[in-house]
Amino acid sequence: MKKTLLSMATAFALTMTATAVAHDHRCLDEACDLQALFQTGDGSAGGVEIDVVAAQRLGTWGIDTAGMDTSVKPGDDFFGYVNGTWAKTTQIPADKSSYGAFLVLRDLSEARVRQLVEGYPAGDPATGGDQAKVAALYAGFMDEAAIEALGAEPLAPKLAAIRAATDRDALAALMGAQRGDFGRSFFGLGVSDDQRDPDRYTLYLSQSGLGLGDREMYLRENFAPQRERYQAYIAELLELAGWDNPAQSAEAILALETRIADAHWTRAESRDRDKTYNPLELSAFDTAAPGFPWTAFFAAAGVDHAPRAVVRQDTAIPKIAAIFADTDVATLQAWQAFSTVDAAAPLLSRAFSDAQFEFRSKFLSGQPEQRERWKRGIAFADGAMGEAIGRDYVQLYFPPDAKAKMDELVANVKVAMGARLDALDWMGDATKVEARKKLQGFGLKIGHPDTWRDYSGLEVVSGDLFGNAGRSLRFEWDFSRARIGQSVDKGEWGMTPQTVNAYYSPVKNEIVFPAAILQPPFFDPDADPAVNYGAIGGVIGHEIIHGFDDQGRKSDGDGLLRDWWTAEDARKFEAQAEKLGAQYEAYVFPQLPGMHINGKVAMGENIGDLGGITIALEAFRRSLDGQPATEIDGFSGEQRLFMGWAQVWRTLWRDDALRQQLVNGTHSPGQIRAFAPLRNVDAWYDAFDVTEGDTLWIAPEDRVRIW
Repeated sequence: MKKTLLSMATAFALTMTATAVAHDHRCLDEACDLQALFQTGDGSAGGVEIDVVAAQRLGTWGIDTAGMDTSVKPGDDFFGYVNGTWAKTTQIPADKSSYGAFLVLRDLSEARVRQLVEGYPAGDPATGGDQAKVAALYAGFMDEAAIEALGAEPLAPKLAAIRAATDRDALAALMGAQRGDFGRSFFGLGVSDDQRDPDRYTLYLSQSGLGLGDREMYLRENFAPQRERYQAYIAELLELAGWDNPAQSAEAILALETRIADAHWTRAESRDRDKTYNPLELSAFDTAAPGFPWTAFFAAAGVDHAPRAVVRQDTAIPKIAAIFADTDVATLQAWQAFSTVDAAAPLLSRAFSDAQFEFRSKFLSGQPEQRERWKRGIAFADGAMGEAIGRDYVQLYFPPDAKAKMDELVANVKVAMGARLDALDWMGDATKVEARKKLQGFGLKIGHPDTWRDYSGLEVVSGDLFGNAGRSLRFEWDFSRARIGQSVDKGEWGMTPQTVNAYYSPVKNEIVFPAAILQPPFFDPDADPAVNYGAIGGVIGHEIIHGFDDQGRKSDGDGLLRDWWTAEDARKFEAQAEKLGAQYEAYVFPQLPGMHINGKVAMGENIGDLGGITIALEAFRRSLDGQPATEIDGFSGEQRLFMGWAQVWRTLWRDDALRQQLVNGTHSPGQIRAFAPLRNVDAWYDAFDVTEGDTLWIAPEDRVRIW
């Protein structure tokens, strides 16, 4: 996956309306859903003195015992037992809508990147190499006076083009051009590994067009306040941009998007990899989905050389095409104008950026304050040239021995997974043979790429923030579309080294751990091994299990989407998965009546958590070579392992952000992840003397046994 500039700069606004399946991998954290709410060289550090504090071990052996609340019974509230005092004494920073272990490390990574970027020498970006380009990108974003002086002027050419698009062919062409520019389209385009030909890149096409993200935001009655405020936001941006009849246009745009939402597949349906692989020749789109000028769309996007596109939501696409044909041109123009302004708002004057913050961050997610400008500037530069920054980052913050120790941990967890496979009583021998082949073929990437991205073709101009943003978007899209039909780059990474996350790619059949996550509380080579196994070991296991979750299991060891399961084994798996989904859907959120986890949408992540901690436990036991684990401060080895797991899921939410996560996210909230999988692990009950009278008790016969 390539992070786009817009996903970095406009964050929540655009991650909810992603226009493409540009990748197919499963990542670890909720930030994969929300893109971290504003995710958030020549190989040297530019001569700046680097003095950012290192990530600190929690406690003396890896657990923040001062953050525990031992008055809480583990069997009643394991999150509270491990994290209760921390939760009571920690405040969510004013510029965040949630907070926890991931965001602590992201703040650290962000501060480190800031020191790098602010230390890069200023120079001519045309001749000064990557560092000069990054410096110019950042400096342009930080020049508030110049941005304020321009006001809405940068939008003028784009809005003029929209006004000039007075027929449907021209409007479809504008939508196609948006793939490498500011804005949205009714249809998302992306280039990624072909799931049925994993050695080649192919073009994907998906449903899109919703400024509020998920269809549920438009169709469920309890989201009426969000829709009302969204309509006001549309009108506000159109008025700022000088668009005619902003209030009337906003009403028409919301009505249009509601029709599109009704045509959309649900998130659960869009997860099904069997149903979302529908190849269609480009020449057949006019017949398969009439009413939309496909030829103009594909040509403007620069993908008309592709022989076909893999359509994800095949029954939704014709409906959306019909909606396009049935909508008056003036409304389509207004929709395109709003989409463009919404995408560009973070790069414009404060009137625009503040309006977007007030709606998308403050109203929808409850974030009280805008992030400091330097943080947004770092996110902007990182989104445009992340690997150039990452090359310098790893020289300073990724010691070679960290990779060696991670290699060892991963190897141990893989062995444990093999042992679990051998011991499964519900899986037959034929399926086990294929599962072992897949496990044996797992690839591993740790820390950073071996080959760095070449940014020499990216034009950066000092003082031209808006132009630099547009050129970066075009640079990324040109890079992607040129690969259609080409051989897959097996060494490519989907995250930069400074990203605090991890992922599994089913098409490459590999697990990837960027450098920035390999720090406490996830990984500390000098901490108690039991804690490491519960923390990073559980994360490793989580990513491995993604190869065997409800969707990852559909690819074989070569990354090929095919059914390698016997029908009986598949039925047994699905029965257990359904049981797990019901467990998660039963959790209630008293502050949000009627809201709950969507068990089908979060299924892969929940299976990953259950399997991850299970095989981490197996790996820890094997690491002892038959010897008992020593006690530390009265805690047994297995207690410390489960505490290490719960500690990495420290999470606090603002109510509005939690609502957004439950609607738009694929991950269960962290406070649930801390204990929910453990309820199905017998050893957890034994470790903490959890009995039938305890709140979290599940009878042995009702516990889910998958991996």
